[in-house]
Amino acid sequence: MTVTSSQSMNPASVANIAVGAYLTDGTAAAVTITTGFQPRYVKVVNTNASGLVMVEWFEAQADAAGIKTASNGDRTTLTTLGITPSASGFIIGLDTDLNVTNEQMYWLALG
Repeated sequence: MTVTSSQSMNPASVANIAVGAYLTDGTAAAVTITTGFQPRYVKVVNTNASGLVMVEWFEAQADAAGIKTASNGDRTTLTTLGITPSASGFIIGLDTDLNVTNEQMYWLALG
């Protein structure tokens, strides 16, 4: 078995951490979050009356991607409408379970 990796190691471990919350109170749209650094990992959670939805994005994933976990344990791989990193933060796409009008999203970014 061959194992390949594209990870980079930082002896100082995680250099940047940012956390926050966002409430979409208008028409649903992609949300730009500014952290001041380019994230290597992002987790966004929406908790609502029907449970929670979580999307995680890892550095090796493409833009607008993510791994979505629903409260019932179902997992799917997003290839669109997920999370897109930028040099100073990230964008939360329009996944209809995560980015919902009048529902709170909580996020964590590591860089």
